[in-house]
Amino acid sequence: MSKRKTLRKVLVIHGPNLNMLGKREPDIYGKTTLDEINKKLEKLGKKLGIAVDTFQSNHEGSIVEKIQDAMGKCQGLIINPAAYTHTSIAIRDALLIIDAPIIEIHLSNIYKREAFRHKSMIADIATAQIAGFGILGYSMALEAIATMI
Repeated sequence: MSKRKTLRKVLVIHGPNLNMLGKREPDIYGKTTLDEINKKLEKLGKKLGIAVDTFQSNHEGSIVEKIQDAMGKCQGLIINPAAYTHTSIAIRDALLIIDAPIIEIHLSNIYKREAFRHKSMIADIATAQIAGFGILGYSMALEAIATMI
């Protein structure tokens, strides 16, 4: 009988307006599209032996449901909550059910921007936070999670 190696799974969640990457404020967020980011993550995931599942929504409830659905199904979670970073207790509460490393990511350095962006509702429950590295932050997060799991 042969043993099949179980592929590790990481969920990557992109919050509101990230579907507009490449078009929205390219001086802050860059010109790379969300589809390009997802393809790079999937390619890196294969190299690291990780199945990468990506999800984007502009709706808080959809993000909460995706997090809830991931319970027990993923070994790591990367989330860019975007504007919900600063407002969503619902996303925070949903993340509390995830028994796996969670990395919060932001393309821009939220601490160099408007004061209302300095407070993250999930920073204190995330395993780590990456901000200000642009799209490189996503690769950094996936490589970090690969070492954690």
